[in-house]
Amino acid sequence: MHLLALSGSLRAGSLNTGALRALQKLAPEGVAVALYDGIGALPHFNHDVEMSALPESVVELRRQVAAADGVVIACPEYAHGIPGSFKNALDWLVGMPDFPGKPVMLINTSPRASHAQAALREVLTTMSARLVPEADVAVELRNRSADEPEIAQALRTGLAAFVEACGSEGHS
Repeated sequence: MHLLALSGSLRAGSLNTGALRALQKLAPEGVAVALYDGIGALPHFNHDVEMSALPESVVELRRQVAAADGVVIACPEYAHGIPGSFKNALDWLVGMPDFPGKPVMLINTSPRASHAQAALREVLTTMSARLVPEADVAVELRNRSADEPEIAQALRTGLAAFVEACGSEGHS
């Protein structure tokens, strides 16, 4: 099984990216978690461009999403919302025929990111993603490590539920 991990943060020391890297290490045998690192290189979404020749960075993002059995998203909150760069990446996925029905797991690394999580769920629902709430993980990572046993266990449990959901019937 191949999962694609998307971090909503561009920061080098991002806790969200750190959680996704930890998830890569915790993945069971037969499950590969690839971390997409091109969000900062995506051009601003423009429907006119989408209807003509797509930029190579957008083609690559769409290719990786299409190839994935599921998508794992860890996203910070900025000003009670989704960071603009990450919303931009999602906008490039809206017209993708392979995205509707795609299973999505959400990771929240801050107890105060409830507004961004709600906005993210709304956007992903509008995009017809198949949200897997039983796999979602909320862990406080500020001043902590994703390698701590309690946090690693939460990530492992969420990932197991997500892998099961991705392998279940009824998704495209």
